[in-house]
Amino acid sequence: MSSMQIDDDASAARDLISRIVTPGTAITNDPAYMRGHGTFGESGTIYSSVAGAVERINKLVSVRPLKQRYSGEIGDIVVGRITEVGSKRWRVDINSRQDGVLLLSSINLPGGIQRRKLESDELQMRTFFAEGDLVFAEVQSFFADGGLSLHTRSIQYGKLRNGQLVTVFPQLVPRSRSHFHTLPCGVDIVVGVNGYIWVSKHVPAAKVEANAELIYSDKNEHISDSERETIARIANCIHLLNRLYVKITDTSIIFAYEASLSHAVKDLLTKEVATDLAHTVKARLQQQS
Repeated sequence: MSSMQIDDDASAARDLISRIVTPGTAITNDPAYMRGHGTFGESGTIYSSVAGAVERINKLVSVRPLKQRYSGEIGDIVVGRITEVGSKRWRVDINSRQDGVLLLSSINLPGGIQRRKLESDELQMRTFFAEGDLVFAEVQSFFADGGLSLHTRSIQYGKLRNGQLVTVFPQLVPRSRSHFHTLPCGVDIVVGVNGYIWVSKHVPAAKVEANAELIYSDKNEHISDSERETIARIANCIHLLNRLYVKITDTSIIFAYEASLSHAVKDLLTKEVATDLAHTVKARLQQQS
């Protein structure tokens, strides 16, 4: 069986473009590389033990499974949906083995007031977040049972409005310095490491800061037909990147959007168009690296 050699010169491109292997695929026989998760060694060759994407960190080679639940780390940016309002806490679906927990003490009060949460705050918890609301948060810590504790103690975090949710494989979302992006087409995206991505109309941060009540508002801004079409186009671009297993970053989304402009929004998820656009995105990512 021929091995899939890892080329240092192409490593930057492969950080963005996933390489898919099946169990038993020979990855490399170079003795300089070490085995990581999802691999095994035999006769000096490293093989894949699962179906997934090959990843390399320095000289460590691992394979991330194609499908698995999100496994959180402290500092991760996640998008979640409120599933239950309890005593001084909300339970949040974050696409993990357990729901995350957002404590009342871990949110910002309207106006950014810093004080201890009172009984009156507990009585009006549903005015902050109710069942079904989508929230943008950060992983703060772990509980003893492995559950994740979240917080929204920042003006950039909070309730999500004016858009739609797209679900992708968590493995395709790399951890980066920023997960909130305003795209050139006038759309905001929140790329959750947990595989939930929020695509919405752009609302200037200054507007939210000037009106503290917007942080927990349930009302959407007016969204024009052209804005709706752009949001739908970006969402479909993310869907096709996910379907063809391309790393999902702001760069790959922009490349997919630009390549999609010659097609109708409804045609982006057809097999022929999606495959063509994915190849175009991969080629541009390789050129950029």
